[in-house]
Amino acid sequence: MGESLIISDPKVMMGKPVIAGTRVTVELILEKLGSGESIEQVLESHPRLTREAILAALRFAAQALRGEAVYPVGAPSA
Repeated sequence: MGESLIISDPKVMMGKPVIAGTRVTVELILEKLGSGESIEQVLESHPRLTREAILAALRFAAQALRGEAVYPVGAPSA
């Protein structure tokens, strides 16, 4: 894959990572998949996307979470 499918440009969607050539953010793709939409439904809603672009968004998110940051996910149990 010569050119990255995920890009970030301060002039596009306030610099959020997007699918190259679109204004579709990685965040939007994750939200749709996380709310139960299938890859096929996301593709139907956004015809400029490809299956490979959606998979690239998932890989990007996984890589972003590999960092050393701690992500609070809820209140600790008492």
